Amino acid sequence: MKIGAIIQARLSSSRLPEKVLKKLPFGSETTVLEQVVKRVKKSSRINNVIVATSRCEEDKKIVELCKEKNIDYFQGSLYNVLERFYKTAKKFNLDLIVRITADCPCLDPKIIDEVIDLHLKEKSDYTATAVKRTFPHGIDFCVFNFKSLKEAFENAKYEYEKEHVTTYFYKTKPENYKIINFEAKGKFNRPDIRVTLDTEEDYTLLCAVYDFLYYENELFDLETIINLFEKKSWMLNINKNVFQKQVFEDLQDELEFGKKICEKLDLKRIDRILEKFQIEF
Repeated sequence: MKIGAIIQARLSSSRLPEKVLKKLPFGSETTVLEQVVKRVKKSSRINNVIVATSRCEEDKKIVELCKEKNIDYFQGSLYNVLERFYKTAKKFNLDLIVRITADCPCLDPKIIDEVIDLHLKEKSDYTATAVKRTFPHGIDFCVFNFKSLKEAFENAKYEYEKEHVTTYFYKTKPENYKIINFEAKGKFNRPDIRVTLDTEEDYTLLCAVYDFLYYENELFDLETIINLFEKKSWMLNINKNVFQKQVFEDLQDELEFGKKICEKLDLKRIDRILEKFQIEF
């Protein structure tokens, strides 16, 4: 069985453009993307690590980096990420796919191996760490079979299914698949911690995490991260107001989320407009 990690990466992030090429640690010559690749390659179960980017002009920087660092890569559709994954997996003859996003430079390779082992042991179709969130944000990845990916690619109809790759499994047709949520136990159950990269606040926090931990052990694990937050709880304040991106099935879903943001930021006039629009809708 050939197990491959596909790391999706692009430079056109709306909240933090070119985020995966930011330097980590701060002031170093190493990019966020390289840190993700380095960590995933430490998995003892993964045979191939491939960066899947787009054919867009701006993403040529990612291709150039992959060539320079001898990292396998594939270029596909910018918006149809499901198609990009399917074509990447097909090109590299993968039987089992580990989906990684390039904005998670604190992934723990031991946890990746545990999820793969559980997926195989239980003969699962889709196994993930965040179907129900228990791990910190940034310890997000999932494992699925090529057969399931092919079915999603051939049958997905909606934009959100194509943009988010795996929603066909757990939102559209969950009855067709054996789905397992890999839950964090004990001290690892810390969904309040956010070590992913979407905003400048996230980048500031990650720089702090790396400054504290990286120079003692470049592959610091999740337990070490959690120990750091237990000792320095003030770090939670750095990005506590950042909203995690959501998967919206329709306008109603987006309106509900928009109202939550307005309530949190005390935007009363906009909130009233959204409420009125929601009633009319």
